[in-house]
Amino acid sequence: MTDRLHMTKMTWMDYARCTDRPIILPVGSTEQHGPHLPLGVDSIIAENFAALLAQRIDAVVAPTLSYGYKSKPFSGGGPLFPGTIDLNGSTLQALAADILLEFARDGFTRIFLMNAHFENDPFLIEAMDSVNERLGGKATMLLSNWWDPLPEEMLPVLFDETPFPGWALEHAAITETSLMLYFAPELVRTPAISRCENVCPPAYALYPIPADAVPSSGVLASAWSSSAEKGQKIVEAVLPALEKMAREVFNL
Repeated sequence: MTDRLHMTKMTWMDYARCTDRPIILPVGSTEQHGPHLPLGVDSIIAENFAALLAQRIDAVVAPTLSYGYKSKPFSGGGPLFPGTIDLNGSTLQALAADILLEFARDGFTRIFLMNAHFENDPFLIEAMDSVNERLGGKATMLLSNWWDPLPEEMLPVLFDETPFPGWALEHAAITETSLMLYFAPELVRTPAISRCENVCPPAYALYPIPADAVPSSGVLASAWSSSAEKGQKIVEAVLPALEKMAREVFNL
């Protein structure tokens, strides 16, 4: 039976028959996420949200763009850790634009970018803007970070033992760890989760980045009290909001 969700499992003929459906591009990164999470956290989270959303709106899920813009010291640890594979902003913008143009050339007119890497956002928007100019508005492109539609009232539920550090520092911390415990628990090294103080970032950017700019673990805020149950609550709160925005924007 033809897989109706994943582009990589389709033949070109199957794919060509899907252009009346939305297509979702998951966008993540490959970067350190402390001693308890794998390098592919952002991509895994983006892929899972994309697949769940695709089931709700009958969309195609494209292969994940699994490299992202440069990890910064106080939103990902920066280039201080092996395994953090960064793209320049111009590279990410050009790569995303090329992919979006190819979707449009194949006939897709509704494209959803499902992002899960904090630093990607402005370069994906630049790509959408340039593609929109080239296409003259012939394709509707929608971008959401998974955390954007999370209701504010969920924060006290998720951060019941640890204060919310802000989304920049919420890296390899409670939300990402909880989502991984829900989506891919076999990849979480739970014994490596420990209580720690949240980093207090300076009010400036500094280059060269000092070797001691962030903790040696790469963890910026505590993941203590993460759970699969919290991950499920995040999904149950975010997924209907993603569906709602897609239906409204794409007229589904």
